[in-house]
Amino acid sequence: MLPALSSSPRFRSIVSLCFCVFFVISGGGSGETFAEEPTPLVKVLVTYHSRSGNTERMAEAVTEGAKSVPGTEVMLKRVGQVTAEDLFSSDAVVVGSPVYWSNMAGEVKTFFDNWQFKFGVFPEFKMKNKVGAAFATGGQLSSGKEVTMLTILAAMLGNQMIVVSGGGAFGASATTEGDSPGIDNKELADARTLGQRVAEVAKLVRGHSAR
Repeated sequence: MLPALSSSPRFRSIVSLCFCVFFVISGGGSGETFAEEPTPLVKVLVTYHSRSGNTERMAEAVTEGAKSVPGTEVMLKRVGQVTAEDLFSSDAVVVGSPVYWSNMAGEVKTFFDNWQFKFGVFPEFKMKNKVGAAFATGGQLSSGKEVTMLTILAAMLGNQMIVVSGGGAFGASATTEGDSPGIDNKELADARTLGQRVAEVAKLVRGHSAR
């Protein structure tokens, strides 16, 4: 029975059809794959205010660190350029400021005020469970950089965000004057470390929420 079946035209047609289907699925032996391009798993927004360029350099280093984590898309913008779409579509937000009188710059404070008055994050807490982090630059060693980062993190905590540190106890910081004016390589490395950790934690949070 089996030899007769294998020689029948209908049997040969079925075998040929199965082979063609397998050939197409496997890419025709050409090495091509039909998998779609992977989309970024997480989006990180790095935003800052800078007049002298020091905080901007730190922001660029934070961006580099975040980009080093596979599956991460990073947007770098000044605080005055951020839109509601930028904010709400991000999985993580890293905010940087120079120290003005031991506190964040007025432009950065206005940015946080806009979360409510311009972007309407409350009462739905639209930033809830997004990852947040801070970085700062100041002229002197004890010029208020930690206070500045803490006020940024406090604004994030008030919005029920998940805050993380990296590069330092409260975030990354740089001293821009004194014996070594400007930002040194270690401070830039700390900023990259912060960006990397933010992206890594954002991936963990995004992966957990997708379950």
